[in-house]
Amino acid sequence: MFRHILSVGGLTLASRVLGFLRDVLTAALLGAGPVADAFFVAFRLPNHFRALFAEGAFNSAFVPLFSGKLVQDGAASARRFADEVMTLLVIVQMVLLLAVLAFMPQFMKVFAPGFADDPEKFRLAVLFTSITFPYLLLISLVSLYGGVLNSMSRFGSAAAAPILMNLCLIAALVVGTPLMPTAGHALSWGVLASGVAQYLYLAWDARRADMTLRPVVPRLSPDVKRFLKVLGPAALGSGLTQISLFADTLIASALPTGAVSYLYYADRLNQLPLGVIGIAVGTVLLPEMSKRIKSGDEAGAVDSQNRAIELSLVLTLPAAVAFVVAGTPILSVLFQRGAFGPSDAAASALTLQAYALGLPAFVVIRSLVNGFYARHDTATPVRIALAAVGINVALKLALMGPLAQVGLAVATSVGAWVNAGLLALLLHRRGLFRADARLTRNLPRMAIAAAAMAGALWLATERLAPWLGAMSMVERLGGLVVLAVVGLAAYAVAAVLLGLVRRSDLSRLRRRRAKA
Repeated sequence: MFRHILSVGGLTLASRVLGFLRDVLTAALLGAGPVADAFFVAFRLPNHFRALFAEGAFNSAFVPLFSGKLVQDGAASARRFADEVMTLLVIVQMVLLLAVLAFMPQFMKVFAPGFADDPEKFRLAVLFTSITFPYLLLISLVSLYGGVLNSMSRFGSAAAAPILMNLCLIAALVVGTPLMPTAGHALSWGVLASGVAQYLYLAWDARRADMTLRPVVPRLSPDVKRFLKVLGPAALGSGLTQISLFADTLIASALPTGAVSYLYYADRLNQLPLGVIGIAVGTVLLPEMSKRIKSGDEAGAVDSQNRAIELSLVLTLPAAVAFVVAGTPILSVLFQRGAFGPSDAAASALTLQAYALGLPAFVVIRSLVNGFYARHDTATPVRIALAAVGINVALKLALMGPLAQVGLAVATSVGAWVNAGLLALLLHRRGLFRADARLTRNLPRMAIAAAAMAGALWLATERLAPWLGAMSMVERLGGLVVLAVVGLAAYAVAAVLLGLVRRSDLSRLRRRRAKA
């Protein structure tokens, strides 16, 4: 499991590095003005629906059932089930796509009502979203193929697919911007092109695995009925989660120009550890637990969950500490150039610090929720999400006035901790999860190591201020690299001294990777 997590995490890291290059170019060419706000809404909306219809509810219902059929009934039966689900998915997505495209202005008034006061921004948002929204159909099929391949322990192609998205968007910025009215137009077409590229790549890998999916005559077979029964609560739960994200877009559209962009740039950095660690762990853990539970190995499933949580926290805490302590120099060095000025960097840094407070919770949620999904229980996370989203949205409304977009990020972090706490509590009460001796022993050690890193970063930031604030980009990048090395070294030394990471663990991991 660790080997697969490292593989998925490594590919995701490559994608995120390209994503940062994309964001650096986007900040320089697009800035944080009305065109940027319009594009980011157009980019976020199909991704909100993607999380609802594809990665969220869909995968949580599909992967355990597909994995179970692979174990019990074989590949041919599992493929028939996937064919039926794909047909259903395409029908639903086509209806949604046609409805949204037909009523795009009305749709935009619902999801970005603040734009209505600025006719040009509203017009651009409608245009850009009309271009990007078909991406939802393509990326939903990508998620389906990804679930199929992940269940077969073929994690590479699904993890590598976002690399193609970033390459397409970089190409759109570099090649398309000079040929189009704005960089927002070029990026919108790049989003659509990236959906086509990712779909073709995943379909090709599925063909190599002899798992090509084909549309069939729609019918409610017993397998599809079971899938829909599990999907219903999962869709409701994902819908509740997306309410919080929709609320960010909706409320931020009513804030002064730039708020949507500040949220975007901060979230992009916050998504780096969440994507590299949280999603990688969750992606591998769900089929792993599903297969163990289907085989009757409940103890093995719980052990896998403990190790996944431990690994998630060990790798995530350094990122959270870095964002809180050194958020301003990180944002300034990475994005402050061209149309993205010092005030934009400062506002985005405050937003990043607020997001980072909830980063450990977001990563742990990925492991905890799989304890329910692997047992075909998608209803309980719905009830938990309802409580967390209620608190989240209420805090957004309360904090948007005094804190602007920073208040939205604070509310998001609080909601994440509520969600993670309730998930752990209910799993424990049902006897489905208990933190074992190793995890319990290492939690305080993680906290001490993180505190040591925070102190080292604070001191290093003071000493490196001339470099981090220099006019030369080479000096600023050099200062950021030194800052990162100091922080990671402090965390690593503390982790080894405290026994959080043992040399025997590292040696065993190296031997396993060598055998692989």
